[in-house]
Amino acid sequence: MEVRQLAVPDAYEFTPRSFPDHRGLFVAPFQEAALVEAIGHPLHVAQTNHSVSRRGTIRGVHFADTPPGQAKYVYCPRGALLDVVVDLRVGSPTFGTWDAVRLDSVDYRAVYIAEGLGHAFVALEDDTVMAYLCSTGYNPSGEHGITPLDPELGLPWPSDLTPILSEKDEAAPALAEAAAAGLLPVYADCVAHYEKLRAG
Repeated sequence: MEVRQLAVPDAYEFTPRSFPDHRGLFVAPFQEAALVEAIGHPLHVAQTNHSVSRRGTIRGVHFADTPPGQAKYVYCPRGALLDVVVDLRVGSPTFGTWDAVRLDSVDYRAVYIAEGLGHAFVALEDDTVMAYLCSTGYNPSGEHGITPLDPELGLPWPSDLTPILSEKDEAAPALAEAAAAGLLPVYADCVAHYEKLRAG
């Protein structure tokens, strides 16, 4: 498993080895030992999510109140997507920074998104599947969003795709509006939460 830290601190890309043969292919997109070595603690999996998206569908930018927040480990078992991580943590040295990774059913790369970071993706093909391992269960009152079309963020959505958004994501505030409303996670709180997880 190859591991690479993204431009957004506390987010990582994982590239597993694939083993194709005459029967098909075997790959292990999630390997706990590699994750623990990268982030310093295991991922408690409270829920798994599975989404299927049409080409051009954008989901996000989603985040949760931290603590406890919701860490995610995501990969694409079918199709192809552009996965985007955004630093939404107020006070972070990289606040407003994003990074993007192509996830697909060729290389089976995965991305880990720590609590407090924003997550979004766009499906590059029809019937694209995203699989998520989540550290906490669904908590409607603690989950929020930033519009993925915020010009201030300038996220790298392909120009040849017509964006398809949910009503909730279309109505989500811009980054500056969310910050002014006090909706965003605080960097110091997130760091304290990560340290608590590492301490066990």
